[in-house]
Amino acid sequence: MSTPLSTAEVFGLRAAFPYFANPPQVAGVPVAYLDSAATSQRPVRVLDAERSFLERDYAAVHRGTSQAVGSATERFETARATVAAFVGAKTPEQIVWTAGATDALNTVALGIGEATAGLGVRGSERFALEPGDEILVTEAEHHANLIPWQRLATRTGATLRYIPVDEHGTWSLDAARDAINQRTRIFAFTHVSNVTGAVAPVAELVQLAHAVDAITVLDACQSVPHISVDFDELGIDFAAFSSHKALGPNGIGVLYGKAELLDALPPTRTGGSAITKVTMEEAQFMPPPLRFEPGTQPVSQAVGLGEAIAFLDEVGMARSAAREHELVERLVEGVLETPGVRLLGPQGTEGRVALASVSIEGLHAHDVGQYLDEQGVLVRVGHHCAQPLHRALGMASSTRASVHLTTTEDEIDRFLDGVRGAQRYFGVEASR
Repeated sequence: MSTPLSTAEVFGLRAAFPYFANPPQVAGVPVAYLDSAATSQRPVRVLDAERSFLERDYAAVHRGTSQAVGSATERFETARATVAAFVGAKTPEQIVWTAGATDALNTVALGIGEATAGLGVRGSERFALEPGDEILVTEAEHHANLIPWQRLATRTGATLRYIPVDEHGTWSLDAARDAINQRTRIFAFTHVSNVTGAVAPVAELVQLAHAVDAITVLDACQSVPHISVDFDELGIDFAAFSSHKALGPNGIGVLYGKAELLDALPPTRTGGSAITKVTMEEAQFMPPPLRFEPGTQPVSQAVGLGEAIAFLDEVGMARSAAREHELVERLVEGVLETPGVRLLGPQGTEGRVALASVSIEGLHAHDVGQYLDEQGVLVRVGHHCAQPLHRALGMASSTRASVHLTTTEDEIDRFLDGVRGAQRYFGVEASR
């Protein structure tokens, strides 16, 4: 394992973030920000990159021949190339800018629906579904990687099936092996669960799916910001991740696809800049990625995301991941040592990344969250857009603490102290 970032290096990094350099305070105490799994703070260089583009290079990209357009387009496409290299794409053209990860996943599902309806491009017939075909997901999926497939199944007559979770909210390679069959056409699953932090064995799952010619779709929102990811090496067909969880701006996400599959996927939103020829009867579309980017693109956001990815790359994903592993180990061990607190997901740190969700016996997660908030500890409470997973675990919501490369040991300890303080405050403290 790589050498983790040192505590001194972490404090040096925190100084590069306006939020951490001058954090908000509660009762005179700096807020402990433990909600990066929902949205991450941004370093000043990301803010500056977007601001400088808007102040100096702002113009419509890929439109016209002016020097201004050329400069704006260069920064826009440089960001695409930066992201492509970071996630192991062979070419920048495999990276599509979307409105977010949710939009990226919908782009794939809706595109398959268009192909099934006969509104495809050359090669789209490979995506067409029919009754008897199966779309496979897991019970642990974020709603963004579940609802699009529910609707696609209804629209096409395919059957939606899912791999159930166990009593900890996890599922296994063996369970996937049992679920995948000759009728499986699509297998959509998350790389790292946003509730349990469990890491899926992506390469092995892809092999199982490809053995029956199924298309694989990966929700990589919680993996790309925290561990080294190489989509080409993993063999995944499509993947989606968001900018705002990876130190970048809101309003932009990424769809990665194998080149031959993007070539065959129909566009789901149409309009200017995504076409080569339009008559009053029909339209012909650009090759990817521009085919999927009609209208006015999120240009400044792309520039900001490119800078965020460059920042992560310079810090070093291996060292950052090693540091986060130490923090998660401290977090998980503290939870497991606290009576009356149920840890969701793996009952340890093996196979877990970046977060821990808990349920406290006798307390609603919203009460826990309010108490922690009053202590200056910012976490996420609720169902985390994963209602089926929580329902399977017999609960409506949980409390989630998540870490990033800027998290400190003190912030972890403040969360653990806050959990125990909530037990005492509400009179539900369990005996050892």
